[in-house]
Amino acid sequence: MAEFTLGKLAEAVGGVVQPESAATTPIRGINTLGEAEPGQVSVCGDKSYFAALSSTRAAAAFVPRKLTGAIATTLPALALPLVVVDELDPAINRVLQLFAPPIPRPPVGVDAFARVDATAELADGCRVGPFVTVGARAKLGARCVLHPGVVVGEDTVLGDDCELFANVVVRERCLLGKRVVIHAGSVVGSDGFGYRWDGRSHAKVPQIGTVVIGDDVEIGSCACVDRAKYSRTVIGPGTKIDNLVQIAHNVRIGAHCIITGQVGLAGSVEVGNGVVFGGQSAVRDHIKLGDGAMVAACSAVAEDVDANAVVSGLPALPHRQSLREQGALRRLPELVTQMRKLQEEVNRLKAAASVKPGDDHD
Repeated sequence: MAEFTLGKLAEAVGGVVQPESAATTPIRGINTLGEAEPGQVSVCGDKSYFAALSSTRAAAAFVPRKLTGAIATTLPALALPLVVVDELDPAINRVLQLFAPPIPRPPVGVDAFARVDATAELADGCRVGPFVTVGARAKLGARCVLHPGVVVGEDTVLGDDCELFANVVVRERCLLGKRVVIHAGSVVGSDGFGYRWDGRSHAKVPQIGTVVIGDDVEIGSCACVDRAKYSRTVIGPGTKIDNLVQIAHNVRIGAHCIITGQVGLAGSVEVGNGVVFGGQSAVRDHIKLGDGAMVAACSAVAEDVDANAVVSGLPALPHRQSLREQGALRRLPELVTQMRKLQEEVNRLKAAASVKPGDDHD
């Protein structure tokens, strides 16, 4: 396990150790304030963690510079050493990289239990694990890593430095750019969901297109990216896709999008650059989302979304309008009660008006 002094960690992230005398403290890991042990560092990002900061067993804590005044005022007796940094998230990312254990990978070469077609091409430095299948005429770029159980279909091309974790399937005729990472159990290139009712049954519509994935894309576990009916399903460079996401046929996703867990994009959706999808959101087929749009969690998008717009709800509406409607909906029981009272009053007034002067009701 890697071990650093607190001073070396601070130097690596451009931070300052307070007090300086704690710089020689040995550090062997990072953990939460509540679970950290002596010899580990932790993180305090805002005032809500002050109670945990005061009771942690950690050897030190990373804090943003803007929080130091509040710490000095609220916890004047705090004896815990601090590493003060300008920006907390980048600093912690660097610390995590330093302590991250190496990912187990198969050795360079082709495992004896793998099956690589004689016509496939593997560039230098590839690692092909046991029970991997590489189809005819497939091409793997330099330093690609295929973990156990991976299937690469015929005529599929992987760029340099791709990594496919256990049991990933990339079917025939797909194209992956450089540094694409696909996590365990995901499938790229399944048939798009296309059927036509012929009067007796749902007849399958052939899906003869492909999938093209840009450089630096990362796809989580158990996600599915379907091939196009014809042409291409496209995922732009730098886009990051979470677990359990469904990308349907002919979808086109721009660069540097974020697609979180359980999102579903129906056929022929067009997504601009830098679009963000909250968890469990869904988009109807043939919808277009402009650059920088944001879709809140659990939203259902049924109409085009303009660039930089934020939408939420079911159906998805501009976020402010959706909030107003939700607020009105919460008042519905109260409004129903008021309407009933008003109706009773109207009925009473009508009954009183129907009684003519001098009528005998005895």
